[in-house]
Amino acid sequence: MDATFAAALATLGKAIGAGICMGIGAIGPAIGEGNAVSHALEGMARQPEMASTLRTNMIMGCAITETTGIYSLLIAFLILFVL
Repeated sequence: MDATFAAALATLGKAIGAGICMGIGAIGPAIGEGNAVSHALEGMARQPEMASTLRTNMIMGCAITETTGIYSLLIAFLILFVL
């Protein structure tokens, strides 16, 4: 096996691995944030006087949920540039 072919194959493996990491890592936050926003809007529709409290809690929940996506982005960068 040629050395350049092996290097190209390793680069291809890294790119595919990082893509899979980001693809799977983005599913959880997307579902979680969609669920949180859905239920917060439902609560606001039922009790409009609680809208500000629900909005604040929803934004905090979405921020915490998004850390999973950011973590998978970090792992994808590590796969691409460190390994």
